Amino acid sequence: MKIVRTDAELETPLLDAELRKRGDLVLLPDGVSEDRLAAELADADLLLMCYTPVTARAIAAARHLKAIVKYGVGIDAIDIPTAIAKGIPVVNIPEYAEETVAEGAFTLMIALAKKLVPLDRQMRAEGWAWPTARWIGSDIAGKTVGIVGLGKIGRSFARMAGQGFRARVISFTPGMSAEEMAAHGVEKVDNLHDLLAQSDFVSLHCTLNDTTRHIIGADELAAMKPTAFLINSSRGALVDEAALVAALTEGRIAGAGLDVFSSEPLSLSGHLMSPLFALPNVLMLPHLTFYTAEAMERLERETLERCDEALSGRPVMVKSHDPRLRAQGTGVRFG
Repeated sequence: MKIVRTDAELETPLLDAELRKRGDLVLLPDGVSEDRLAAELADADLLLMCYTPVTARAIAAARHLKAIVKYGVGIDAIDIPTAIAKGIPVVNIPEYAEETVAEGAFTLMIALAKKLVPLDRQMRAEGWAWPTARWIGSDIAGKTVGIVGLGKIGRSFARMAGQGFRARVISFTPGMSAEEMAAHGVEKVDNLHDLLAQSDFVSLHCTLNDTTRHIIGADELAAMKPTAFLINSSRGALVDEAALVAALTEGRIAGAGLDVFSSEPLSLSGHLMSPLFALPNVLMLPHLTFYTAEAMERLERETLERCDEALSGRPVMVKSHDPRLRAQGTGVRFG
């Protein structure tokens, strides 16, 4: 068996050790070219990917690929229609870090509210900070927290904000009833702009698709309070990032906490988001809110389960309810 894993910079020692027992493991770096990926897939039995685009051309080059396993959640980088046409199952690992990512998003919210990063920088530079207006923070208790997308991660975030911090929690989630939301302590808001106008903190937790791409654009940022913060730990392309950079550099919203970006990795210069490094009210993480010891153990073990199903010729378990994966009819079973 030949097994290809892209994005080798993301260390998965348990997974790699087990895969080497099952065949020849080829590790490819982030940014691998389409030509190299296609060449490696020509005789591969299994592909594991995280961030690397898996294009129609790369999939077409695969002569006997048994499955494409996304060791993570987002599947936007995979040309799923081409895979389906070739009868190659595509599967992700959707549940390994739901609480973990919610904790990460909540950490960003707390840090922004309390100005933890600029205060830490001040302490390291000057040794102290006096209680002047520059450093005054904000409570979360009693504030309104708006959640866009009340899925499993969004519901965990809502519990932390409402039950944990006594915030009022509202959500814009088309397709979910007010009764369902109320069961999670959340008020339903039918209009996104209404949610944005009411919220002191806005956290994005929806799936990226054609209807949610740039769901937060210039008009939506203009609808937010000037004292409000935006948090995104879901997908970078949910936000019109050029509009966000303008809103932040012009001081039209209070700040942002970002763990995801349309183009990754970032750089200190030459990237659309590079101007944000100079702003004290913006926190940027390198797409690592998922990265804890517990979550990675769950990810590696479940990824291995999916790999073993594919390599043994069994139907691969699809746990995600994403319609793109649910459209598959060959080589999969649904959980």
